[in-house]
Amino acid sequence: MIETTDGVGMTDAFSTDVCIVGGCGRVGLPLGIALASRGLSVTLYDINAAAVETVNSGTLPFDEEGAAPVLAEVVASGRLRASTEPATVAAAENLVVVVGTPVDEHLNPDLGAVPRALERCAEHLRAGQLVVLRSTVYPGVTALTEKLLDGMGLAVDVAFCPERIAEGKAMTELFALPQIVSARGPQALARAEKLFRHLTDQIVPLEPEEAELAKLFTNTWRYIKFATANQFWMMANDFGLDFARIRHAITFDYPRAADLPMPGFAAGPCLFKDTMQLAAFNRNNFVLGHSAMLINEGLPLYLVSRLEDSYDLSSMTVGILGMAFKGGSDDPRESLAYKLRKILSMKARETLCTDPHIADERFLPLEEVLAKADLLVIACPHQEYAALDTTVPLVDMWGLTGQGVRV
Repeated sequence: MIETTDGVGMTDAFSTDVCIVGGCGRVGLPLGIALASRGLSVTLYDINAAAVETVNSGTLPFDEEGAAPVLAEVVASGRLRASTEPATVAAAENLVVVVGTPVDEHLNPDLGAVPRALERCAEHLRAGQLVVLRSTVYPGVTALTEKLLDGMGLAVDVAFCPERIAEGKAMTELFALPQIVSARGPQALARAEKLFRHLTDQIVPLEPEEAELAKLFTNTWRYIKFATANQFWMMANDFGLDFARIRHAITFDYPRAADLPMPGFAAGPCLFKDTMQLAAFNRNNFVLGHSAMLINEGLPLYLVSRLEDSYDLSSMTVGILGMAFKGGSDDPRESLAYKLRKILSMKARETLCTDPHIADERFLPLEEVLAKADLLVIACPHQEYAALDTTVPLVDMWGLTGQGVRV
């Protein structure tokens, strides 16, 4: 029998504080490490057996600044473990669902990603658990999940508490950023708030649908800002001017323009996808979002077109520096560097790729690319490229090298 004390949490029914479904990924694992570092017992349930084995050895399966020593400590202490067994969810008072929520080839949201993750372990769910959706979801998925679990006859609480961290900054931002917490009723809301107060005292309560839109608005706003910078860069570039100089003048001691980014490939697993989810939510009546998509996704084509104006690419070997979706990352997901490579493979004599953070047998060492290339393009602003020693033309739309961004 499940015993309750104050209507907020359970006392004797569960042997584990938290189980994270999809827990060995780039969102779930930092969350698990953070909660375990605050004294909670955490199980990571994941279907990726290789990642589970890596985590249980106390080793990070990907780069995340500051996480490696904490992971080793919480694994050694027994506060965190990973498993491929769905039965592990039964032991946890709090079940946190962290799974990818993609759009399909027609840019429609996949509404079934979260329900499918729960259905894989449905027979092990127990009355009295708190089910927290952590993934970015299409508006209404929290309600859909409530309906699904209710249809199974499970007396569980459901909350939506979206992840807000930037990849590579999880071990800082999980503790420093306010946490949005949403649920349909006061008990579920109180339980979710109690869980996340282990990480931060700054809690922002919302209704589930408000929180779902808050997360989509956040990512879409960033995507639109990057598109604005990229469009400005193209305008200045086509007029023969250096956008970096113009941006410096705009932002210098002028707070109302301080958030104007530099140009560059706006990619990764979230921003484009969530902009398209928001468009679908608004019946595809989202001119601003679709315009941002056209600008950002069209940037590799624009860049190659500008290069063709200045170089005979068919006679040149082009080196692409950096294949991750963001600087300092080992994550290649949805990186526009791959679109650039595809376009250049049809235009250039040869295209070579390198990245200091990504292991790929198709990539060459930086020294070899520098030796063979007639033209270099910084596709990802890794700091390793900030002071390159090269005599061949270098294209740097990011402004990483401080030599201007005109192409």
